[in-house]
Order: sequence, then C-alpha cells, then structure tokens
Amino acid sequence: MAVALSTLVEEADRYLGSAKIADYCPNGLQVEGRPQVMRIVSGVTASQALLDAAVEAEADLVLVHHGYFWKGENPCITGMKQRRLKTLLKHDISLLAYHLPLDLHPEVGNNVQLARQLDITVEGPLDPDNLKIVGLVGSLSEPMTPRDFARKVQDVMGREPLLVEGSAMIRRVGWCTGGGQGYIDQGVAAGVDLFLSGEASEQTFHSARENDISFIAAGHHATERYGVQALGDYLAKRFALEHIFIDCPNPI
Repeated sequence: MAVALSTLVEEADRYLGSAKIADYCPNGLQVEGRPQVMRIVSGVTASQALLDAAVEAEADLVLVHHGYFWKGENPCITGMKQRRLKTLLKHDISLLAYHLPLDLHPEVGNNVQLARQLDITVEGPLDPDNLKIVGLVGSLSEPMTPRDFARKVQDVMGREPLLVEGSAMIRRVGWCTGGGQGYIDQGVAAGVDLFLSGEASEQTFHSARENDISFIAAGHHATERYGVQALGDYLAKRFALEHIFIDCPNPI
C-alpha cells in the first residue's frame, strides 16, 4: 500500500507533538520528495552512507534522528551538504527528521527505548523541576556491580563502553542518550548509582569520581539507534508500509 506523504508527515508530527517542542533544528519534513510513500528507510543520521543505502533500497522516504539545517550552521548548499541534498532531490526521496521530539517521546523515544533494551524500569524524569532536560531515572530489578552492568551494555550495544567505576552496586540509574553527559550533575542530585550517556567530556570523569558514582559512555550513535526504529515501525504499522532500518555504524 501507499500513503500520501502529507498524511504520513501529519501523523508523525501529531504523534511526537513536535510543534510544541523548541529545538535546534526544524523537526518534520526537511526535504520533500515524491507525493506517495510505500517504503521507509530509517537510520540515526542522514549521512551520505545512509542516503546511498536508501537509494539502493528504493526508499520513498528516509526517517532519521539527526537531520539537517542545524541552528548556527553555514546555510550555503556546498560540499557535503550539496552532495547529500543532491542525492535526495535526484532520486525524489523525502527526508523526515525528529530530534528532541524523538528523545522525549514516552513510547518511541530514544531514552525510553534504551531503557527497554537495558531492562531498566523507568521511574520518571531526571529533573522533575526542569522538563527541558530530556534524561530519565529508573531502577534495575536486581542490583549489579558496575562492571556487570557495563558488560550488559556491551552485549546490547555491540561495542565496549567507557566505564568510570564507582564503589556502589548499581540499583538506581540515570541516563540521557546521545550527547547528554552534561546531565551527570542532575543524576548526582537524583541520587543515582550510575549515569549513562552516549558521550563523555573531560569533566565527566571528575564529576563521576568525586561524587563516587559510576558513569558509562556507550556511544552517541549506539544509544540512539532504537527510537528511530520504533518510530519507523509505528508509521509502517499505522499505514501498512514497508520499513527497513539501516545501521551505518559510527564508533563515536
């Protein structure tokens, strides 16, 4: 079956509530392609590798978490940006991108989906007094040592995480996928035993060590693979479409 591009975009916008969320980029339809959609290819980032794979898969629409037109970037259509846009326009493929709306969503969001992968029971927001902070807190069904939890993360992510090991067993976890390492201080205030994010900064080590909590950086790309897959599955089921997730590995 096929669905009108406008209908699919309207449903995705409604489902994610994207119009209500201030962001660093436009959310929703970023590049308009053919008016009917039968096949969706999803991925984390609208890189050239993903676009080339979408062309090979004969996709009508590419769905991503990291799209284009970020605040403050050079608006000129040259170099890498020109090649990416040329690929989409030449093959009449649409680009649909959701950033913070996909981090925040309570069903298909990156943070909720990562919790399901790691068997963490979600308890609530990382900072209930500041809902602009997109992280969550939750608990494990059974306490684990930091190294055992890191091994679990490695098994799920398929890559070895960076672990800063604290002294406590892991019962309560705070996390924010992607580049959320700066929220470790909110994790400390929330009383977590471990904070997990995609990336780490130089000061993250000191925050973890001096507050005696564990910290894991599991990869920006790796921690954000699951939300876009879940959104793609939702749209495919909603409109009886074909959905293919294509992982273009990124070690960062």
